[in-house]
Amino acid sequence: MDRTQGQSGRDEQAAGGPGTPSPASASAAAPASTGQASAPSGPAGPARVVTLTAGDFTLTVNPVDGSEIEPLRPGTERGRPAKRDAAARAVRDAAARPPVLPGPPISARPLLARGEELERLVRLLGRGRSVRLTGPSGSGRSALLDAVAARCAGLAPDGVVRISGYGHQQPGELLHALYATVYDAPRERPERDELLARVRDIGAVVLLDDLEMGGSALDELLRATPECAYLLAATPDTKAPSDDSHVEEVFLTGLGREDCVALLEAGLGRPLTDEETAWAGDLRFASEGLPLRFVQAAAMLRQRDELNHSDEDDDEEEPGVFEERPRDSGVVPLPTLAEGAAPAELLASRVSESARAALRIACALGGELPHHAHLPALVGDTHADTAVAELLDCGLLTPVGTRYRLAAGVARQLEDVGYGDTASEEARTAARHYAWWTGHASVVPERVGREADAVLAALAGADVVAAAVLARTAAPAFAASLHWEAWERVLRSGAEAARKAGEVAEQAYFHHELGVLALCEGRVDRARAELETSIGLRGALADKRGTVAGRRALALVVDREVAGAAASPPLRLEAPAAAPEAVTAATPVTPATPAAPAARTDAVTKAVPAAKPAPALRSGPGAAPRVDPAAVTRVAPVTPALPVSSEAVTRMTPVVPVSRGTEPPTTLSEVFEDAFPPAPRPAPPAAPVPAAAPARPAGRQGRRRQVLLAAAGALTVVALGTVVSLAMSSSDTEPPADGPAVSSTPTSAAPTTVQQNSGNDPAEEPPVTAPSEGGATPGASAAAPSPGRTPGRTPSRRPSSTPSNSPRPGTPSTAPTATEPTPTATETGEATPTATAPTGPGTATATSPTTAP
Repeated sequence: MDRTQGQSGRDEQAAGGPGTPSPASASAAAPASTGQASAPSGPAGPARVVTLTAGDFTLTVNPVDGSEIEPLRPGTERGRPAKRDAAARAVRDAAARPPVLPGPPISARPLLARGEELERLVRLLGRGRSVRLTGPSGSGRSALLDAVAARCAGLAPDGVVRISGYGHQQPGELLHALYATVYDAPRERPERDELLARVRDIGAVVLLDDLEMGGSALDELLRATPECAYLLAATPDTKAPSDDSHVEEVFLTGLGREDCVALLEAGLGRPLTDEETAWAGDLRFASEGLPLRFVQAAAMLRQRDELNHSDEDDDEEEPGVFEERPRDSGVVPLPTLAEGAAPAELLASRVSESARAALRIACALGGELPHHAHLPALVGDTHADTAVAELLDCGLLTPVGTRYRLAAGVARQLEDVGYGDTASEEARTAARHYAWWTGHASVVPERVGREADAVLAALAGADVVAAAVLARTAAPAFAASLHWEAWERVLRSGAEAARKAGEVAEQAYFHHELGVLALCEGRVDRARAELETSIGLRGALADKRGTVAGRRALALVVDREVAGAAASPPLRLEAPAAAPEAVTAATPVTPATPAAPAARTDAVTKAVPAAKPAPALRSGPGAAPRVDPAAVTRVAPVTPALPVSSEAVTRMTPVVPVSRGTEPPTTLSEVFEDAFPPAPRPAPPAAPVPAAAPARPAGRQGRRRQVLLAAAGALTVVALGTVVSLAMSSSDTEPPADGPAVSSTPTSAAPTTVQQNSGNDPAEEPPVTAPSEGGATPGASAAAPSPGRTPGRTPSRRPSSTPSNSPRPGTPSTAPTATEPTPTATETGEATPTATAPTGPGTATATSPTTAP
């Protein structure tokens, strides 16, 4: 910005124009431009309406209603950009260096005692190795990088790339800066996958000054660019790289005594006296030989010479003729060692008033000094732009990227002597000035991007009103300049400032821009939250245009979510290989594969105590091994009201219920509804599954379970005895017509079952499920009389079905208790009118279902 730019802006504002100023710009204290001119790279239209390509989207930066985003139209996709040639890289590198300052030129400072480090760095970079140059602030790292850049110009195919790492804690922005330097791709910001694919092909020597990251972040940067050799300049307090990065370390130490004297003489322009040489030796010991301290010491000696009027022209004049005080060349003594170690106060007291005003502004902005073109407007002096060169010659400033900031330790020293007392007023003035400047139509977005650090510092120190106005005008410029890290920071600061100031419209704008930014970077959830907030605020204000823009962006968010769900479907909860009843049953043992019907009797009898809820595990010692599975599954089990042990719950927790639907779930809600149903689903009836014997429970819960099982067994014995008594009484009152053969079966099986259950604890529980079907026991389910049934009718139909070896009625048989079931028994698949003989003790005569009335 030249010195007449402010006046031209006022003239344009007075003349008016077709552009529409933003509400925030209209309320600014400083005059705001209405934007009569068009964007620098586009056709005529509103100020700074820039169209960008961000991944798969076309982004139109609109400073009035908010940025508009839409998918790339077919046929508008850009191809792979070409790399810059040597001439274009030279122009780009010159633009990345600090600007040339007005005023007398500053003499170059020699690079002393760094020859060995220089040769080692060039040798390592020539081999393709990455090096970390570590040294304290003021040790001359930037000067050494300049020398390395001159020596490594022709090593890599893509030349030498200089990047400033100041303020970057993540490698994303550094990769984008590297991509923009090597490739000729204006107005394009690729997405992450495309960016990584392109920077992988870059082969350059990258000089990264003021590095502030290390560890995994630095490893990510190095892995993304395997063909680049890095020279990383950092301070000792920066996080070190990981051991797997294989980065060489080069440390910078202080200068020796002779080198310090030589540097002091080069800055002073004359040889040192004996007194000054001794003072330089003491200063070298106190400052550990840092080159910055001797640059500042040379400036103090020059100021001392000027104050003592030791120049030859002054010596020829007669003392006291044109001055009221007498001439005395030895009035100002040498600085003390304390002043040499902290020289900011002494140096600032001897510079011009414009330079001191610039130092106050820098202290208010956290050490950031605005561009020298802004100082005349900020200070109020038309010649204040020369103050930057004056401060740089004194060693109070240091170059950082494309700008200058206070040297290490200078800001703290100046704040201790009162330069930070007016920080709030200076920050407010800077914020109002930048709000006018960033919104001016003649300022291209690239210039605003280079001034990002000073703008963000002014935004942080200003009041809420000035901060909201500055964020409103600076946000579109940062977006158009592709400096998206600064764009996000200014949007968040602006949203907070607008919330505190009560500016609902501005708050809605900031949330809309944050949603668009998150959508461009692939953060879909964050984009939805920000856009919904913006739509809600604009709906309350009845802002139709803003609401439509927000809903369009939100529709893209929905499309991206659907596309992401189709590309990455949710995890399918497949059914395990075991049977479904093994999944839903709360059994503490692992279900086994069903065995053959012939060998199932013994396994089921032994596994009965462990399977409470399973309806298939209800057979007891008196059950027949050839019972039809269909008849078993129709019997509804009666589960005792017993607490499930912790072992059973633990075994069932990792098993997910099997989906019973015919169609697989397609949405996340259906998956969770299928995996975690709101109500427990009943287990389907299935065939009996033999299981291994459970382990004996231990501890308090195990003892409690044993007590409950014993109580359940006792109740089962009582219920079974009642059923047997009713059956026997029914047989006594109405004897059978053709003989005692048929009625002897229930009477002989019932005492046998009672005797076995009374002496075996694990077999006490299964008969509990037997009375569920009208009180029929498992052993007598086929022939036992039930209440209201005349047992005499059955033998009248089948008089010849009574076996010859049946016991007498009323006489209990004890023979089954001494033997075990015959394992070689066979099961016939068809039902005949005549029953086969029993194959073992405890079994009943098997009848077909047709014998039931």
